[in-house]
Amino acid sequence: MMELIKNSKIDFVGKRYVAFVISGILSLLGVIAIIQIGLGHANLGVDFAGGTLVEIKFDKPVDMAEIRGILSAKDMADVELQEIGEPGRILIRTRKSDIGNLTTKISDVFKERFGTKNLFRIERTEEVGPKIGAELKGKALGAVFWAIIALMLYITVRFRQPRFGVGAAVATAHDVLAVTGIYWICNREINLLLITALLTLAGYSLTDTVVIFDRIRENLRLRRKEAYEIIVNSSINEVLSRTIVTSLTVLIVLAALLIKGSQITFDFCWILIFGVVIGTYSSIFVASPILIEWDKLMTKKIGVVKKT
Repeated sequence: MMELIKNSKIDFVGKRYVAFVISGILSLLGVIAIIQIGLGHANLGVDFAGGTLVEIKFDKPVDMAEIRGILSAKDMADVELQEIGEPGRILIRTRKSDIGNLTTKISDVFKERFGTKNLFRIERTEEVGPKIGAELKGKALGAVFWAIIALMLYITVRFRQPRFGVGAAVATAHDVLAVTGIYWICNREINLLLITALLTLAGYSLTDTVVIFDRIRENLRLRRKEAYEIIVNSSINEVLSRTIVTSLTVLIVLAALLIKGSQITFDFCWILIFGVVIGTYSSIFVASPILIEWDKLMTKKIGVVKKT
């Protein structure tokens, strides 16, 4: 496999306490974001805040910038537009719960602008009430929570040691919190797409962490006489090139989708780009150092037992 870095001897574990401070700040930001989202003090989308969805199909492709300008000129600047599927099919979202008046107003605006030059039809209308939005919000947060618990149990069973499960769970939770906090502080719309991206991120972060954990476990068997910190640090360095190459490959794909993709994929790629960077960081500076701190704690307890 291509190696960007050969025979690296970087002291990652020696910088773990600085990394813990940085991670603590990012995680705290995420906790604040989740509290604010739960209280409704965030840029909640229709999925969570309630509102109306209207799907329209034009017979010919339309310019989204032109559609946005037309609606803005008619006092509908607050609506959200997305082109979905084939060209000419757009989704209009608004937080106002009034399907009848909204569809009538949109139809009148487009008829006035396009007439018979670009015929259109309203194919779907949906209304999401505040109660349903609140229920979706609770279930979405619950899905992320239980996914992290399931990942912890899986790693614990696979590696047959709780320390590995806890390390993976903490790193995954850290990634989810950090990305959520950054997303919230940038005032991006909080919707089900964010939850989808976070669950995708959790899977990616776990995969990266497992690679490092596998090497640590292998070296623990082969180098029993060496200090735990040295084994963990050398294991990280041994898979560093693979970790960087994997992350860069994913980032290249996401960057291409971000630049050339549609509006509907923009936020998804935006979240994952931050997530891949933070996930790579947490595999090295969060998950692995937790194993060291766990070993220190266990060694200290054994020492106290022997003295007594």
